[in-house]
Amino acid sequence: MVKHFLHKMFSVFLALIVLSSTMSFTIEKHFCGDKLIDVALFSELNKCNMDSSSIDLEEFVKKMCCKDEVNIVTGQDELLMHDFDDLSMDIQTALFEVTQSINHLVSVELLSKKSFNDYSPPKLIVNRLIVNQNFLI
Repeated sequence: MVKHFLHKMFSVFLALIVLSSTMSFTIEKHFCGDKLIDVALFSELNKCNMDSSSIDLEEFVKKMCCKDEVNIVTGQDELLMHDFDDLSMDIQTALFEVTQSINHLVSVELLSKKSFNDYSPPKLIVNRLIVNQNFLI
């Protein structure tokens, strides 16, 4: 049961790693002067709320010091699959030895489990589970 659960969790973890490595997104930041006004990941960026009709010279200079910064995080376009023959002989030997040792350990573990199908339990003189129970009548 635990082995099955760990296998499922590891599979989900690997799927999330593949998804995150292939996903691309942009991060937009709006600065007014040195102050960060808004950060947008998947939505529209909120700019400064200055109306163009009521702008005097000082506000126009302030608006000109506003800047937008865009960071683009690109993901991997293609997943590369390498052939086993492309690896060096030392790595191939090490991988072969590791897989064989794991296979041997698993087979020894399966062989060491004993089956007690033909075993008969000892005869009960007193059933201790019933003797130690309290019954409300």
